Amino acid sequence: MGQGSPGGMNKQGLPGERKHDDKKEKKFEPAAPPSRVGRKQRKQKGPEAAARLPTVTPLTKCKLRLLKLERIKDYLLMEEEFVSGQERLKPQEDKNEEDRSKVDDLRGSPMSVGNLEELIDENHAIVSSSVGPEYYVGILSFVDKDQLEPGCAILMHNKVLSVVGLLQDEVDPMVSVMKVEKAPLESYADIGGLDAQIQEIKEAVELPLTHPELYEDIGIKPPKGVILYGEPGTGKTLLAKAVANSTSATFLRVVGSELIQKYLGDGPKLVRELFRVADDLSPSIVFIDEIDAVGTKRYDAHSGGEREIQRTMLELLNQLDGFDSRGDVKVILATNRIESLDPALLRPGRIDRKIEFPLPDIKTRRRIFQIHTSRMTLADDVNLEEFVMTKDEFSGADIKAICTEAGLLALRERRMKVTHADFKKAKEKVMFKKKEGVPEGLYM
Repeated sequence: MGQGSPGGMNKQGLPGERKHDDKKEKKFEPAAPPSRVGRKQRKQKGPEAAARLPTVTPLTKCKLRLLKLERIKDYLLMEEEFVSGQERLKPQEDKNEEDRSKVDDLRGSPMSVGNLEELIDENHAIVSSSVGPEYYVGILSFVDKDQLEPGCAILMHNKVLSVVGLLQDEVDPMVSVMKVEKAPLESYADIGGLDAQIQEIKEAVELPLTHPELYEDIGIKPPKGVILYGEPGTGKTLLAKAVANSTSATFLRVVGSELIQKYLGDGPKLVRELFRVADDLSPSIVFIDEIDAVGTKRYDAHSGGEREIQRTMLELLNQLDGFDSRGDVKVILATNRIESLDPALLRPGRIDRKIEFPLPDIKTRRRIFQIHTSRMTLADDVNLEEFVMTKDEFSGADIKAICTEAGLLALRERRMKVTHADFKKAKEKVMFKKKEGVPEGLYM
């Protein structure tokens, strides 16, 4: 036993010494080589393996990828539909672009105004203008064909005369200018004398428009029109202004020379348009000043211009007393040469009242002087009766000219009051200018 103990202790040794020996003995060992080399051997499939279903476990990552692919698919379908639609609309866009280029070309070129005579089909029509014959032309696609009707005013291309537009306002621009928008400031109180003339024009023009029942009760038709005649400056146009100021009816003012147009047929057309507008805006009053420009007596015409003036007068005669009833349209004519007018224009039925405007008498002169001097600052020595009782023949315009000239003479000398000497100088100057170059006995 004694021998065994030491030997046993030597084998076990101390704990620290044993660990040290293990570290020395341990060496690096490489990984074990694969058990086999080559393709992995498949498992043998038997009947049980064929009948068994594989386990499917979908992950969230796969589902997100599926949704993303579906969105890409929808986007591609939309893109395909858009591309196919663009291919289908491309011819239409090309046509619209061509039409736009035509419109741009038309905007930069002048266009002529004509009339539509007849519609042949949707794209062709017969048109006419005042400067040439009728043409068979085309209608461009951008023109509103629903508003086209025979007789309407259209815009035509200046070269090919195709219809490129429609004039919405059917009223002739010249007729629209004739309408008096702002009433004149003159009233009946500004007219000196002429009481009988004012009474006659009220009975013939104003009363039929305001109280037509009075004429129906008495059993007569109201006058269609009146003519104002007399020497120049006696107040014919002034009375027409007073009528326009006092009435609420539409007032159309035209000078006789405006009815004379350059091209054949334009004058009668303007007369028809004038009375058509007056009928549309009724009750209305048509005032034609200087009617002797178109209403002279008919003779054998030797030129085209004279024949055109006669055709214009014939259309005026037809409008005054034709098949169509004038209704609430009254006509006032004014002239200072009534002897030169055609008898057909002055006969009853066309012009029922003839109102003469004579030179003012003493009472009328005094009234006219009072009207024109009411706002003037007169000196104490002014005696207007001297001018009222004079033997010189004054018209109302002459009296107004005398008062204006007297005021200018006082203004020239820097005076604030008009003296009697100013009126005498003004009278001499006005009478000299009036008789200068005028033959004796012209207005007898």
